[in-house]
Amino acid sequence: MIKAVYVLLLVGGLLANGFVFGEGVGKGVMKIHNKAITIDTHCDTPMALLDEEFDIGTRNSAPKSRVDFPRMQEGGLDAIFFAAFTGQKERTPENTENAYRLAHQMIDETYKVCNENSKMAEVATKSEDVIRLEKKGKRAIYIGMENGFPIGTDINRVQEFYDRGVRYITLCHSSNNDICDSSTDKKGPEHNGLSDFGKEVVPKMNELGMLIDVSHISDKSFFDVIELSKTPVFASHSSIRSIAHHNRNFTDDMLKALAKNGGVIQICLLDDYIKDPDTTTVYFQKQKELRLKYNKFETMTEAQKRELRAEWRDLSLKYPQKLPTVADCVDHIDYVKNLVGIDYVGIGSDFDGGGGLDGVADVSEFPNITDEMLKRGYTEEEIDKVWGGNFLRVFKAVEAFSQK
Repeated sequence: MIKAVYVLLLVGGLLANGFVFGEGVGKGVMKIHNKAITIDTHCDTPMALLDEEFDIGTRNSAPKSRVDFPRMQEGGLDAIFFAAFTGQKERTPENTENAYRLAHQMIDETYKVCNENSKMAEVATKSEDVIRLEKKGKRAIYIGMENGFPIGTDINRVQEFYDRGVRYITLCHSSNNDICDSSTDKKGPEHNGLSDFGKEVVPKMNELGMLIDVSHISDKSFFDVIELSKTPVFASHSSIRSIAHHNRNFTDDMLKALAKNGGVIQICLLDDYIKDPDTTTVYFQKQKELRLKYNKFETMTEAQKRELRAEWRDLSLKYPQKLPTVADCVDHIDYVKNLVGIDYVGIGSDFDGGGGLDGVADVSEFPNITDEMLKRGYTEEEIDKVWGGNFLRVFKAVEAFSQK
């Protein structure tokens, strides 16, 4: 699924209605879940913050919204990364500057809503902040940046965004940019992995103590990063290609290289990354027709975008989508555990950017993942690692390198 379409659906509240909300879990499960430091490393909620009608300090409901502070508390979620997402457009000076301004605007809004709801949440910048804020009963809101497009070719902007609190950059998105090749660019590779500029960006991020996010980047870009980075890297929201055969997902060789690097893959809860789509359904065929009809999102007029929202709404109502289940998601966790070990897997929902399962429609239902892991015999220690321990290990290693 291209995120551009999901952005429209998010704004219009038009994602498919086929979610089955969890019936709740037992007190024993909640006790174990609440003991863990729980971190979701990727959501696109900053896009929703640009909508003046959205109030993150009150309880909202899926599918229009999947993340807010009250539901984070309900779901026992201690921390989340708000990703300032900018879609890739033609790399003109004007488009780069527009992306740069938009990224700053989403960061501004993140600080604003945390300040307005300071009893519930606070912007976090250090790995230790989640522990400090959890003790105060607050949610830790970290900031990431999805797509390095706003950097353009100005290496100083890496420092600038770090100084603003950004603690990871997803090097690219669904198309190639000035940093590296994407896993899903229809034109194919442009740089054969990292560009020359990208080979400046990676060491700069190491120097600053900024996490390098390898989700979305091409396989060759990934291996280039692994070879160049002096710190562990991570995938903020990716899944397993042997299960769901999307180019965005990780191959076994990539998982082995990631584990050798000491990194971590955060399993993404987006349908096509969890389970291969059923291409025989009417929903899939109609969805494909819409993508072909509106295949140039970057150049669409506002009228065309409204038309797309209306057509997608009708499609979702007529042909409700059958989503992957919590069990399907934990299959990916199992796979990583069995291939390279429990120390290299976590969770990055991609909520408000397309993520959502039958049984985990929003952050309030995260305990259902813990419940499924317990049913499969996961120990409390293993659950702690998946929910936050593994990611915090990487985060701390990245911080420590920058302080040498």
